[in-house]
Amino acid sequence: MSDHQLISAFAGDQSSPEAIDTGTVAKPRRTKAATASVVTAILGLAGLCWVVAVWQMTGMDMGVATGLGSFGSFAALWLAMMAAMMLPGAAPAVAKHIYAGRGALAAPSFVGSYLVVWAIVGVVVYAVYRPHGSVVAAVVVVAAGVYELTPIKRHFRRRCSDNVRSGFEYGRCCVGASIGLMLMLVALGVMNIAWMLAVAVVVVAQKLLRAKAAVDVPVALAIVGLGIFIAIAPASVPGLIPPM
Repeated sequence: MSDHQLISAFAGDQSSPEAIDTGTVAKPRRTKAATASVVTAILGLAGLCWVVAVWQMTGMDMGVATGLGSFGSFAALWLAMMAAMMLPGAAPAVAKHIYAGRGALAAPSFVGSYLVVWAIVGVVVYAVYRPHGSVVAAVVVVAAGVYELTPIKRHFRRRCSDNVRSGFEYGRCCVGASIGLMLMLVALGVMNIAWMLAVAVVVVAQKLLRAKAAVDVPVALAIVGLGIFIAIAPASVPGLIPPM
């Protein structure tokens, strides 16, 4: 073995084919392993937040007459709700963020800033929310259904799928994409576990699937139909109006 070969072997000379091949193969494998670990952790956190949210919400639902309680208790509950509902759909964005070269260590700050955006939404909800009647609920639900069909909704949904530069920017786009559905949840019963689950399913599906009129339009019309049904027969909607 020549002196040059000896130096290359001990120094890890990247000019040798063996070194280049090993590095090229090892990096994607490390990235995939890190991404899988991060996504698993995100889904585990979301599952834990579902448990916490359901535990805290049990017995608090009064439909349109639900009160929010103190700001501290509501803020904690809202954050658990948002983590439970939004993190599963955000997992692909976190994976893209890692593959874009940010690395697994950037995932906590991405997720944290993403949840901060939804926490700010919670502050606004607490400031403007009041117990209301079925008419208000019907109007909000119809408006949420109409919003699903607007260019604004399509714009933010597309940006929500493509934008992985930062958790804050991703969160801003996702708020624009999901705000109608979230207001519908607040109007129907912010502490209602069934409505929370239904809205979460739609939100996650819209984040994971590409927009298709064949699916999106019927969903929007169904939401509008629900709002009209609430206006006509509010007592027929389970849990909407608390018993006298």
